[in-house]
Amino acid sequence: MANIEETLVKLSKSKFRSSFHLTKKEREYALEKGLDVIESHARDFVSKRLAPAYIPNDGSQTPTKGHPVFKAQHACACCCRGCLNKWYKVPKNIELSSIQEEKIVNLLMAWIRKELE
Repeated sequence: MANIEETLVKLSKSKFRSSFHLTKKEREYALEKGLDVIESHARDFVSKRLAPAYIPNDGSQTPTKGHPVFKAQHACACCCRGCLNKWYKVPKNIELSSIQEEKIVNLLMAWIRKELE
């Protein structure tokens, strides 16, 4: 994964990825909970729904709405292992390393921060 700013620019050039934005309700939720809580949710979602080597419902494990992290995952192509492979060349069926998880969380949080500006 390139640096975060380069990645966000690349994602912004995708018609599909750039179509995702936080709703008013999702923005309010993020501001009410605070970014530390949202980041803890991101870590939890990534470790449970994206990091395992085998995900039974891969490709449909991330809802498209209802939480700022879910929206960020779709906007950043970190919603399933297929998208991780396509965008970042992360192999499927291999557990993500803690470094990979950290990079994903950092990207998601950078996208959320931009949306909250």
